[in-house]
Amino acid sequence: MKSLIEGGGRMAPQRGRIETAVALEGDAYCIAEARHLSADFLAEAQSEHGLPVTARAMDLTQLVVSELVTNAMKYAPGPVLLDLRIVGGTLEVSVWDSDPVLPVAKATDPGRVGQHGLEIVMAVCEDFEVRKEPVGKHVTARIALLTDPGPASR
Repeated sequence: MKSLIEGGGRMAPQRGRIETAVALEGDAYCIAEARHLSADFLAEAQSEHGLPVTARAMDLTQLVVSELVTNAMKYAPGPVLLDLRIVGGTLEVSVWDSDPVLPVAKATDPGRVGQHGLEIVMAVCEDFEVRKEPVGKHVTARIALLTDPGPASR
């Protein structure tokens, strides 16, 4: 994993924003590395910046990062860029890849094996967007850091 921010991928606070970014090389370990980076990023946001992050938000973040990076690795040649940014009480997970084709969630099909990643991401996030770029695309999911399932979901 290569850092895109000076200081080896450390968090960079800017006007109420905390962020980090990395280029993932595409080897067999990069999805796990991306999950670990997201967990470390949120843990550091808690310990160094005093931001509240629920255990559920931590789990959802690792799930979303895993799904988005997996899709990028599966469908796009070359490196994948992962950007994690906290703005207010929301974590933005943004993944860039070189494939210009925008992802589309498939219709619900309980009999389908696999290919549910985008459906899962869209179900657990506060907001989801895909933006075409001059080269490739950015897929961004937003997760509330204080996400709590509430009494009905427990």
